[in-house]
Amino acid sequence: MNETFLIWFGYGASGLIALSMAMNSIVKFRWINLVGASSFAIYGVLIHALPVALLNSLIASLDVYYLIKIYTRKELFETLEIRSDNRYLLRFLEFHQKEIEKFFPDFIYVPKPDHISFFILRNMNIAGVFIAEKRANRELYVLLDFVVPQYRDFKNGHYIYHRLKSRFVALGIHKVIMYSTSKQHSRYLKKMGFKKEGNDRYVKSIVNQDKTRDNRS
Repeated sequence: MNETFLIWFGYGASGLIALSMAMNSIVKFRWINLVGASSFAIYGVLIHALPVALLNSLIASLDVYYLIKIYTRKELFETLEIRSDNRYLLRFLEFHQKEIEKFFPDFIYVPKPDHISFFILRNMNIAGVFIAEKRANRELYVLLDFVVPQYRDFKNGHYIYHRLKSRFVALGIHKVIMYSTSKQHSRYLKKMGFKKEGNDRYVKSIVNQDKTRDNRS
């Protein structure tokens, strides 16, 4: 096999493993490390370096094992409703300000009494915060849906927009609306069932059209 190809293949595998070490999210770390270790195992086979192949095969197997555990693990989700001027909330937003700006560059928090605000708890650990306000036409405008880096595996989003659906409906809400200019956050919204309307506006209907018509008739 071409020697130049082998050299660059090895560099690529090394780069993926190095990249995985820079990930805040444990899920991203495991996925990227899996690809990198698998590539390195193949590289070890190609250059006839059995120790390299065996070691990285073991690492890849461990990545698969922990990814299965992550995706099949049952976790206890809860919401802890808080006042908009809660002191811990204000400190939480201040502490995570730089990370929040990556996804919500225009977010400036001004507490209002009518805000719907709650922490998302996973096994009693604070995994994220949700802040929104109810507006006309039965619409809920999400001001912030932030998840701390180590919990970014989409489980928080599924909990909020699927398992809390009945709670939003009980508040008279038919649509959830959010604005996003971040590509990464936009991909997250699409995975959560939001549809893009206009440049930066994303909308998710939580009451189907037939039920809406029945309610109006």
